[in-house]
Amino acid sequence: MSSTPGMPAPVSGALGYTIKLAQHALRLQVDDAIRPLGITAPQFAVLVAVDLDPGISNAALARAAFVTPQSMQGIVANLERDGLLRRNADPLHGRILRSELTRSGRSVLGKAHAAVAEIEARMTNSLKRVEIEQLSLLLQRCIDNLLRP
Repeated sequence: MSSTPGMPAPVSGALGYTIKLAQHALRLQVDDAIRPLGITAPQFAVLVAVDLDPGISNAALARAAFVTPQSMQGIVANLERDGLLRRNADPLHGRILRSELTRSGRSVLGKAHAAVAEIEARMTNSLKRVEIEQLSLLLQRCIDNLLRP
């Protein structure tokens, strides 16, 4: 395992630190790629979640975007203001607002998906398909281990 310049070897060689470095590098690339589309990474996460589950609750959106429920209110309001998302009252529970993508939201989401797919392809271009699948499975097992009571 290689170390990161400027960091003590025990820290820079730690698996958790390596995962965080990869996440940070990915996030910076995604931010740069989707900024011209007028959205942020949390907004992208919201568009993805709403596309997969129209009407998803704000609490579930907050979990999907790794933000607080309070922050999510602002994110959803901004997406609605920008015409990417619309919210309508739930027919059974009038106080619940159900979110769905607008035509513009779908267009931006499609462009963002393409940009992120290109970044992920670049990130894994030196890996074989089987290695990518194995890495994904191993990381999921790590997540499951951490979330298990």
